[in-house]
Amino acid sequence: MKNTPSRQRGSKELWLNAAYEMLVSDGIDAVKVMPLAKKLNMTRTGFYWFFADLDELHTAMIERWQSKNTGNLVERCNMAAANIGEALFNLMDCWLDTTLFDSRLDLAIRNWARVAPDLQNQLSDADNRRIEAVAAMFRRYGFSEKQAEARSLTVIYTQIGYISMQVEEDRQERLERVQYYVEAFAGTPPEEQDVERFLARHQE
Repeated sequence: MKNTPSRQRGSKELWLNAAYEMLVSDGIDAVKVMPLAKKLNMTRTGFYWFFADLDELHTAMIERWQSKNTGNLVERCNMAAANIGEALFNLMDCWLDTTLFDSRLDLAIRNWARVAPDLQNQLSDADNRRIEAVAAMFRRYGFSEKQAEARSLTVIYTQIGYISMQVEEDRQERLERVQYYVEAFAGTPPEEQDVERFLARHQE
């Protein structure tokens, strides 16, 4: 195996990316070694250079989801902001920037978790982390424990609804609508300068 030329092995990231594409397009049952090798035009030996077995690949896929989606969401909630409106716009960046949050991957993980109890537990933990991060953000801006809890649930469940329903919107229309989501979540209209900064950083 160690004599296999690198051009025939690819790279760990290459195999992981191919597995990701299969997962989001066809579900976890489609993620198998031979189909991956065929997709990459490589031999299955290349796969085993980087992964001991499919379980190890599954772990790497889940770790990518945890780091990208949950990790980035928590980080955005912890960013410094002058007010709750600005803080919510920092969070809303996740829903418009695929480098921060991958909705397709989140949906694929949720579908996979339906048939994988261990993953379902990890998903529940991840959702709880997200909810707590949003609640802590509200508490920092003077909301009570109960208010923060209810508003954080509203924020997260709204986004899960978007993901689960696979809502497709015109990007510009959704971008312009975000300020009204922020108003609904915060209970007060955002500052005009915060709206302008948010819109400016998402203009294509």
